[in-house]
Amino acid sequence: MESDGEVKRKKRARKPLTVDAAKQRMAALCARSETCSHEVSEKLRRAEMAESDIAAVLRFLTENKFVDDRRFACAFARDKARFSGWGRRKIRMGLMAKRIGGENIRDALDSLPAEDYESSLMAAVRSRAAGLDPEDYADRAKLFRRMASRGFDPEDISRAITQLRRERRETEDS
Repeated sequence: MESDGEVKRKKRARKPLTVDAAKQRMAALCARSETCSHEVSEKLRRAEMAESDIAAVLRFLTENKFVDDRRFACAFARDKARFSGWGRRKIRMGLMAKRIGGENIRDALDSLPAEDYESSLMAAVRSRAAGLDPEDYADRAKLFRRMASRGFDPEDISRAITQLRRERRETEDS
């Protein structure tokens, strides 16, 4: 015996998505937010489109500048660094998960302003170190692990912790 949910699902069988309808839907989606080619193709696969139709839709979107993986990578990197406080390593992994090519990843990471990156790292170190003693080895290790989990490079983390220790010593001496 079928449950009510199974009957409803069978009744709501989707009509196959045409190439023109897919072009319109995906163009509207890409106009609202920056999207990469992998995300678009996954959406179309879930809609059970044929691979040749997916390729045609992607070609249309790319030619009309709705989809640009380089532009997506730069926007992704900028937003994750600025709003989520991610480091370069975590941004790189996020872009790789979106199947962005290595050249686009390098361009996106190079487009991050060094001053903004350093200031976001220092802000993250200061906020996380609020209840910690940076002179204590265990607290420094905890802070280091936390910043590494946010995707910052070990050399940058060490430099930031050293700067934090210097700042705290200066305020104590004053």
